[in-house]
Amino acid sequence: QVQLEESGGGLVQAGGSLRLSCAASGGTFSYYALGWFRQAPGKEREFVAVISSSGSSTYYGNSVKGRFTISRDNAKSTMYLQMNSLKPEDTAVYYCAATSGWTVTRAAYDYWGQGTQVTVSS
Repeated sequence: QVQLEESGGGLVQAGGSLRLSCAASGGTFSYYALGWFRQAPGKEREFVAVISSSGSSTYYGNSVKGRFTISRDNAKSTMYLQMNSLKPEDTAVYYCAATSGWTVTRAAYDYWGQGTQVTVSS
């Protein structure tokens, strides 16, 4: 059983940057691929990025490619999402999640954090 906790959300102006963190406890962190998802009001939760268990592979959703960078530190049991060139449409609750596979499919993720709010003002 893995527990995940996000932090680092907040209010930022368009064009600015934020770095989200996802701290894990209670399981073997390095076993899991980890993903970031986001959910805006009235919309479905969408895939943002995923990183493999070793950190050697990453994959991004089209809407964030080139602006966001996912990374992890297995020694610290922590994953990160560096978000640059933020846009108002990036406003959402951001969730980290863990999966034993390699997937962008929300349903395949077994463990989820509670989410952190990111608001980008225009």
